[in-house]
Amino acid sequence: MKIAASILAADLTCLGAQIRECQAAGADWIHVDVMDGHFVPNITFGPVVVEAIRRATDLPLDVHLMISEPDRYVADFAQAGADILTVHVETSPHLHRLIQQIKALGKKAGVSLNPATSAACLGEILPEVDLVLVMLVNPGFAGQRMITGVIPKVRQLRRMLDEAQLSAELEVDGGINATTAPLLMAAGAEVFVAAHAIFQTREPIAAAIARLRQSVGALPLPDSAMSRSDLPVSPREC
Repeated sequence: MKIAASILAADLTCLGAQIRECQAAGADWIHVDVMDGHFVPNITFGPVVVEAIRRATDLPLDVHLMISEPDRYVADFAQAGADILTVHVETSPHLHRLIQQIKALGKKAGVSLNPATSAACLGEILPEVDLVLVMLVNPGFAGQRMITGVIPKVRQLRRMLDEAQLSAELEVDGGINATTAPLLMAAGAEVFVAAHAIFQTREPIAAAIARLRQSVGALPLPDSAMSRSDLPVSPREC
């Protein structure tokens, strides 16, 4: 299990300190959600913030570009210090060329799918990418409940990667907490993006990260045993 701590839910008044706390607590990556107010209904961070984060940590920076025309900006984020640049298939009509552009910048290349986008559309690009990110919520805001209907897609992508003997990592994002993480681990996810479950609990960041790691040792329920309304979240995750 790799944990990518998403700064979308962090306290931005002390972002550097919170990132360093995540690193000390054993987080594997720092996840940066870049939103443009066009592809998704929110505006968040740009290359200047990524550059500042780079100075605060030596953890890999997992930069998720939820933006239109990502080909115009990947070089800026690469220069700012991103290690992984993930783009959405929905925004990239020339996806193969964009993936090659990211790799030419010396960065790992990822591709992401929104909840309603089929895994089948990645068949031709899977051999070219280092990361596949499955969105478990409609992107734009932290603290949403996981859409449990997306779990079979995680399982499908796990099969696709394994059957083709590909090394791309399978990442999931949206509604990750100690209850949902075991379900996703059982489906084959490897990297877990967590925002509220790390930064918006009533416990220290180290305890929150430890709780996530411990949760994947629990026996998960089958998909049919838990409806969307059954998935518990803390009051701050609503």
